[in-house]
Amino acid sequence: MEVVVQNLRIAFPSPSGPLEAVRGVSFTLGQEKLAIVGESGSGKSLTARAIMRLLPRAAMLSADALRFDGIDVLNADENAMRRIRGGRAGLVMQDPKYSLNPVMTAGAQIAEAWRAHRGGTRRQAREAAVDLLAQVQIRDPGAVADRYPHQLSGGMGQRVMIAMMLAPDPELLIADEPTSALDATVQAEILRLIEDLVQRRGMGLILISHDLPLVSHFCDRVLVMYAGRVVEECRAGELARAQHPYTRGLLECLPILSEKRRRLAVLRRDPSWAAA
Repeated sequence: MEVVVQNLRIAFPSPSGPLEAVRGVSFTLGQEKLAIVGESGSGKSLTARAIMRLLPRAAMLSADALRFDGIDVLNADENAMRRIRGGRAGLVMQDPKYSLNPVMTAGAQIAEAWRAHRGGTRRQAREAAVDLLAQVQIRDPGAVADRYPHQLSGGMGQRVMIAMMLAPDPELLIADEPTSALDATVQAEILRLIEDLVQRRGMGLILISHDLPLVSHFCDRVLVMYAGRVVEECRAGELARAQHPYTRGLLECLPILSEKRRRLAVLRRDPSWAAA
């Protein structure tokens, strides 16, 4: 599996004309863990959703190349995109409260995803759902399969979301702030789970996050986005030595327990960072 993105641009209509939210983003992705970091509104989620063509109807999408394993995403018909969405690429949202169906049990939602891409009987789908819940390390998966989303904790809800995305056995997993609604202990458990699944299944991963220390330890490569464009790309292990002033500013804004600071640094922006 290879994802190729070249000169990706996403614009939205406004009273003063098209407003570009993503400008000239380019990268390739294989079986690796790629992080996309930056402030809210920098274009991280739009960039990832463009790969699955899951953008608002008003969005104007263009690119020199946008391919998923050789498939031209820009020109693919809806049937081809349905085979990619869920089937070959899964999307994990940041808060299961807003992503899970409140009137369906966890097991029914996973089974529905399994049958949509694999077929089979209801019984087979139910067994697969329980097995997937076990794979995401939920205790007593049979009982959890019969619970509704409001009966699940945040961590369990996120595991159900991951199980649902894994049902079709995808080649790419896009995790959009998958731990932002969880406490620190559960965050670590979910990230270890994702890492284990990615390695065991040989998937590619796009992790969207605001947490720079997290991605520096968890991912292989990092794209830093500002005002809709990539301002820096580096190996995750070298993030602490990043050169761009914006990346340096983000790093210096972080509290460090081993150092005594009277006041955290404030990010000072330069208009040239947003220049296309």
